[in-house]
Amino acid sequence: MSAPRVMIMHAPGTNRDREAALACELAGGAPEIVHINQLLAGERRLDSYQMLVLPGGFSYGDDLGAGRLWASDLYHRFRDDLDAFVRAGKPVMGICNGFQALVKAGYLPGPAPRQQVTLTFNRRGHFECRWVRLRAVDRSRCLFTRALAQDIFCPVAHGEGRLAVPDEATRQALWVRGLVALRYVAPCGPADMSASAPVATAAGYPANPNGSVDDIAGICNEAGNVFGLMPHPEDHIYPYQHPRWTRGEKGGLGMPLFENGIRAARGFV
Repeated sequence: MSAPRVMIMHAPGTNRDREAALACELAGGAPEIVHINQLLAGERRLDSYQMLVLPGGFSYGDDLGAGRLWASDLYHRFRDDLDAFVRAGKPVMGICNGFQALVKAGYLPGPAPRQQVTLTFNRRGHFECRWVRLRAVDRSRCLFTRALAQDIFCPVAHGEGRLAVPDEATRQALWVRGLVALRYVAPCGPADMSASAPVATAAGYPANPNGSVDDIAGICNEAGNVFGLMPHPEDHIYPYQHPRWTRGEKGGLGMPLFENGIRAARGFV
């Protein structure tokens, strides 16, 4: 079977394209970085690919808010094609700025086009660049986090990564519908941090670097095929990228997220 084709969608200002492409390639996919102008010109078609990744960066300089103008592109220029891609069940992954765009275009938690939650300024009001620990949530619908046996250890790099909800009903719905995929946990957090029930924020700063409600680091749509997270799993795909590798520490690679995505994409080859 041929490797599933993965579109790494490039918008002006995104800068994590190559890292995302390498992670997809190592996971068994055939990635291609595609500029949105190539889509607009008809040089590439979204339906020719089996997986879509929206990488991190600062699309359009984050004018009008992080990911807002990229979200406008998704909604006004690519909505029909992206709707069909999502309805087909093909995997879609948004990382950092890509996550922000999917949220503000209404695809996360979905259904589009109504935006239900947001990603806004970090609680402490400044850019955060640090390594964090992520834990999969039990009984999440997310296909990317299935059978994730080990916490993921990877960096964050954002100023607007705090997941915020408009009301308690929306917060509860994220849990009841199984849409919470990953949570920030403290380095020695208890095992029950992955329980799929809303609890008071427990990780605390800096384990939760932005103050997201319920320590939520990543969410998915109800079908489980659209997934977004603020941290950068593509930045820890080799053991030697661990910040304490020279001291013998290892583990927590971000590769399982990409491997699960590619595994799902194989069903559409």
